[in-house]
Order: sequence, then C-alpha cells, then structure tokens
Amino acid sequence: MLIQIDGVEYFTAADIHRELGVARQTLWRWRKARKIPPGRRYRDRQIVFTRAEVDAIREYSNRLEPAEAAPAPAKLRKASGGA
Repeated sequence: MLIQIDGVEYFTAADIHRELGVARQTLWRWRKARKIPPGRRYRDRQIVFTRAEVDAIREYSNRLEPAEAAPAPAKLRKASGGA
C-alpha cells in the first residue's frame, strides 16, 4: 500500500515483500541488526520506507559475498590421512 505524504512516496513492508521478495520477518531482523535503513514510523504504528531506502534494501538483499570454505568434517580428514 503506497502512502504519499507531502509529495513523498513511502512504501510498507508488504510493498517491499512484493517488490523484492524479502519476508517481513527478514526485513525486521535486518533493521534490528542495522543492516538496512530503519525507515520512519507512520501514525505511531506502521514502519514505512522512502524509495531511496527501498533501493538500499534492494542493494543489501542482492549482495554477493565470498563464500568461506568450511573445514572438512573430522571423519573425512581421518579417512584421507589428514590431521
């Protein structure tokens, strides 16, 4: 549900879910961890985001990070003669 206040468009968590495919719970977890913009509280209740904030959320949700190689399980190390 797009909300317009003083000529500025604000987007709800449901809008972000539909547009970006980010679950509401994930969005709140990222906000709590300060990984995405906090948004603004509308009418003391609903958190809304500007287009720029939605773009920042999109960027964060589509990030690519190097995968760290996990150490081989102990069983495999022993079978291959490793330490």
